[in-house]
Amino acid sequence: MSSLRLQAAMVVGSAILFLLVFVANEWLFNSTGFEFTRGMNWIYLPAGMRLLCTLLFAGAGAVGILIASWITCIFYFFPDDPMRSFAGGIASAAAPYLVYKLAQQMYGLQASLVNLNAKRLLFLSLAYSVANPALHHLWLLLRGEAVMSGFFVMVLGDFLGTLVVLYAVKLALAFLPALARHEKNRPPSA
Repeated sequence: MSSLRLQAAMVVGSAILFLLVFVANEWLFNSTGFEFTRGMNWIYLPAGMRLLCTLLFAGAGAVGILIASWITCIFYFFPDDPMRSFAGGIASAAAPYLVYKLAQQMYGLQASLVNLNAKRLLFLSLAYSVANPALHHLWLLLRGEAVMSGFFVMVLGDFLGTLVVLYAVKLALAFLPALARHEKNRPPSA
């Protein structure tokens, strides 16, 4: 696969994964009282997908998140406020990318993520969970909208959502070798 095709696949894959997790989050949590206000949840699974895609796919993941965030902002959260949709998408993609760059700087993060242990992943999750609401609320503050009550809800929701997604992926990956061994040892069907 050419480099350009690979980059495009990572962009599209990140956007699709984010949108799927976004829809799942809306279905799971918004009808059950986990929504603080529109766009702020006590558990926000898409936050985890933002960080995961950016850690895995770097800039291509961030671009996919940017596109998917613009889609959700323009068509769902703020259809009547194009400027807020534009800024919200940028903040949503910039926060995980900044944390990715921080991980490269602090830990010498490799493309394989092999040097990303549980403690470092927890730190990056927390850093992202503060950076994302900080960027969103900075934009709101610049617009003259004081909604600091939602800041801590976003921090908690992003942190919990990120932990759920990252550890769900970690758990799924732990089962892959066992599943492969099981399939290998299975007798052929007649």
